[in-house]
Amino acid sequence: MIDNARPVALVVRGFRERLALRLPVNALGVFAGLLVVILGLVAISLTLGSYDMNLVQVWNTLITQSESEQMSTVVWEFRFPRTLVAALVGAMLALSGASLQNVTRNGLADPSLVGISQGAGLAVVAVTVLWPDQAGPWRPWVAFGGSLIVAAVIQGLSWNRRGGSSIRFILMGIGVAAFISSITSALMTYGQIDRAMSALAWLSGSINSAGWGEVKMLFAWFVVLLPLMLMLSRSMAALQMGEVTAIGLGVPARWIRVALISVAVGFAAIATAAVGPLGFVGLIAPHAARRISRSGVGLHLLISAVVGAFVVTLADLLGRVLFAPVQIPAGLVTAIIGVPIFIVLLHRAQARSSL
Repeated sequence: MIDNARPVALVVRGFRERLALRLPVNALGVFAGLLVVILGLVAISLTLGSYDMNLVQVWNTLITQSESEQMSTVVWEFRFPRTLVAALVGAMLALSGASLQNVTRNGLADPSLVGISQGAGLAVVAVTVLWPDQAGPWRPWVAFGGSLIVAAVIQGLSWNRRGGSSIRFILMGIGVAAFISSITSALMTYGQIDRAMSALAWLSGSINSAGWGEVKMLFAWFVVLLPLMLMLSRSMAALQMGEVTAIGLGVPARWIRVALISVAVGFAAIATAAVGPLGFVGLIAPHAARRISRSGVGLHLLISAVVGAFVVTLADLLGRVLFAPVQIPAGLVTAIIGVPIFIVLLHRAQARSSL
């Protein structure tokens, strides 16, 4: 049904009025448009590379049979899973960043800035350098465990009798991230050269070796964590008005805050486990989504996810084709894009006295 009392919106009701979503038509149009853009970018990504193909050849390879076995191998074993991994990783990092920014009420929150990605990196580097035989099969779980441990440490350090502090959470995260990065560098400095190079390739955030195993892992966690985050989106909207106001509205603020941060950590940890740390995606995507379209928290999360998928897919494509045959890791491309944006956001935050 259409709600004419406010700007045009679709109202979806269900479960005996327990679920009621007001979806602005303009924001829905933006979301649909971004999905079309993502599909176009994926199509372009499948055609470009050392083995050039046109869209018709790619379509025939995906739907029926390719003109050659080599073409089928290039599409199905290399480009298609790599592109899907890039999109899923970007969406998950964007959702993690959007959740952290909303729950901490700080626009500078990002998994790569508050120690979550660094925790995963330290865990993987430690296993790669110290126990290289175990690094491969256990890498995703080691990264996930490292992220969770660091997130728990930051939560504990930023907690006091009055509850959690958003500013304290960010500052503690930055401090812990710097400390973890120094330990990671020390491990790579004193480790054997072949093991250090293997860890360095992963730390650069490269999607080069991504395959269907990573696609399955990322998709499985995505379909589990996304509904959880959307279910918590109404409480997230209340937290944006402050913890006291949220409690007054009947929201168990402390537990919701822990739940949202845990889901955000889950998104970032799984994405980092799959391809390594990709900086600034969780910072850029929510801000870009907010500028593209104003919407409620739930729809903003979905738009952020699509923007994040676009950013990482584009970064991987640029790193793959700009200096071919040399391939630049997507993590380096996102850092080149993200650092100037972070500086601009930091100056704006200082101007508003939010730090």
